[in-house]
Amino acid sequence: MIKVLLADDEELIRTALAALLGLEPDLEVVAQAADGRAAVQAALSHRPDVAVIDLEMPAVGGLEVSAELAAVLPSCRVVILTGYGRPPLLKRALDAGASGFLPKGAPGGALADVIRRVHGGARYVDPELAADALTAPECPLTPRELDVLRLAELDTPVAVIARRTHLSNGTVRNYLAAAVAKLGTATRAEAYQLAKRHGWL
Repeated sequence: MIKVLLADDEELIRTALAALLGLEPDLEVVAQAADGRAAVQAALSHRPDVAVIDLEMPAVGGLEVSAELAAVLPSCRVVILTGYGRPPLLKRALDAGASGFLPKGAPGGALADVIRRVHGGARYVDPELAADALTAPECPLTPRELDVLRLAELDTPVAVIARRTHLSNGTVRNYLAAAVAKLGTATRAEAYQLAKRHGWL
């Protein structure tokens, strides 16, 4: 019997997945969690073979949970579920130790099959996502430009970004101007949205 942990902040999705997996004769949902922190604690308590983690949970998301489980419970394989599978997210999920990456729109029986595969030691990436990853544009921004742009999300004043990044106001302005120019947008808000859409943030 393969023991499974489900973590998703949307109760309807979590309970529906639990019911679906409960129909499989070789799978047993041993724990559920509504957020990333609870997912790690439940994994330590129940020692599942496979954790199915939603990528977009608030506070502690799927990537952080995957990385933490790889460190504290390496015997537990992780499958990341996502509502949108942008190629950079796929790479980050695999880098964080995930063994499977599946969009939430996948066919009903696909999740059970992926759980069996990763439990058996294989990796699984949705074929469409894998194909997209091969043709996805590379991020033209430096890590520092991404850091500054990430903080500019809500029209945060330059002085606040400077304080948070321990940079001068002028340096922050230069990074934001470089990001806007490299992405070919008119404003930093548009640059942020474009970077977010591509999964670079």
